[in-house]
Amino acid sequence: MKRELNRRDFLKLGSWLSLAASTGLVGKWIDVKNSIQRKHQNVIIIVFDAFSGYHIPANGYGRPTTPNIDRLAKRAIVYHNHYAGGSFTSPGTASLLTGVLPWTHRAFRPNSEVTKSFESRNIFSAFPNYHRIAFSHNGWAYTLLKQFNPHIDELIPMDELLLNSPYDRMIHKLFKNDDDIASVSWLRAMDIGEEGYAYSLFLSQLYEKYQANQVKQLIASFPRGIPGWGSDHFILETATQAAGKRLSNGPQPFLAYFHFLPPHAPYRTTVEFFNAFKDDGYRPLQKPIDVFGSDIGNLSLKRREYDEFILYCDKEFGRLFDLLESSGILENTWLVLTSDHGEMNERGITGHMTDALYQPVVRIPLMIFEPGRETGMDVYEPTSAIDLLPTLMHLTGGTAPEWTEGLVLPPFGLTSGISQRSLYLLRANHNDQFAPFTIASTMLVRESYKLHYYFGYPLVGSDGLVRLYDVKADPEEMTDLAQSKPDTAAELLNELRNKLKEVNAPYL
Repeated sequence: MKRELNRRDFLKLGSWLSLAASTGLVGKWIDVKNSIQRKHQNVIIIVFDAFSGYHIPANGYGRPTTPNIDRLAKRAIVYHNHYAGGSFTSPGTASLLTGVLPWTHRAFRPNSEVTKSFESRNIFSAFPNYHRIAFSHNGWAYTLLKQFNPHIDELIPMDELLLNSPYDRMIHKLFKNDDDIASVSWLRAMDIGEEGYAYSLFLSQLYEKYQANQVKQLIASFPRGIPGWGSDHFILETATQAAGKRLSNGPQPFLAYFHFLPPHAPYRTTVEFFNAFKDDGYRPLQKPIDVFGSDIGNLSLKRREYDEFILYCDKEFGRLFDLLESSGILENTWLVLTSDHGEMNERGITGHMTDALYQPVVRIPLMIFEPGRETGMDVYEPTSAIDLLPTLMHLTGGTAPEWTEGLVLPPFGLTSGISQRSLYLLRANHNDQFAPFTIASTMLVRESYKLHYYFGYPLVGSDGLVRLYDVKADPEEMTDLAQSKPDTAAELLNELRNKLKEVNAPYL
């Protein structure tokens, strides 16, 4: 409960301020007071997996996919040119949590862990005096959280917020040290996949009936199927309610990381948003099939289903935000909304497991809600996921760890030249984890230019493939400038190749 300032206290404070003013202590007292407040402010990071910044109206998208986020963004700092650290879960999440790029943390292969040195160099270890809580629906993100678990006070088990049977939960608990192998074995024995069979025909039939009975009341609410990861199913409301409850009633100060799977594929929205954009008149720009794409037909349906799934995420984020605000938590909390990577449904490519690095798969949302802020702010300088860790340390009164490669984000940082710096992104899921890069997709963004450099793939030739776009003038990346601006392309390519030599050196 807040204590009201009575007349006697006011007079005492006035006398003290008069004395302090005469001795020059006012500024110091205010600085100390603000520093103490910052050190005790909470931090919440909300990640919606595979949420492309390209699909948000605030960034110019043509569909109203985020009405609640749009409403709340009027009170947030919105970063319009924010880039992921990777193009799929493992590198993207690892970069967000460690503040370094994939070639440094080395978690660039599917479901990989960071190198040993970063087991103790992450956002959780950077906040040792906080109650640190984490959760993810995504099994690959959960792999990283388990690796960071020594620095997490409360790692919520994945199965706790799933619609699993008690047998699923039993498997996770009995074989927690061999969870991956046990889960695969259980799945093979019991889960009837798309092929229509399992290793145990009798038990799998019983298991399927149990699962069907458990979720039958939800089927009508999810016309495209209940959201899930493999055989694990969930509803987003369960996770957002759990997050709100834990944060409202738990110890403070806290650092909370909640990584929700939607709008990651499969795109299974609720009945409320089912066909919400059908026949809405929106026609995405038709783009040529990419060298990494294939003629898989019209991707408009996939895009529409993805956009309708975003509506579900938007509703739940709005509900969680309102819950936290009504509880009073946000009065002393920095809230971050972001993603680990984006999604592609164009150029003959669907999803994000592609070697291409176009804007929809690498450009992600970032919104920071500051305690007490009532007016929004727009930031258009290119920024990176690796900037989040040093920024949150700065905002809570700390100092960014020496290992981070990011900068404190504007408008908070005193860093100069942030708009002229180079941002990098690497996709190297075909490469050995601890070897020089011989096959990879790389990207460099500086000012308005974005360079794509692909090498080692049979389809790009021995010299690799280079593309250059002015993403400010050409945000759809339709006009390759590599031939018309050879000097710019050569300068950026030389910088990127030199960077690759530098990061390869320890593994030669």
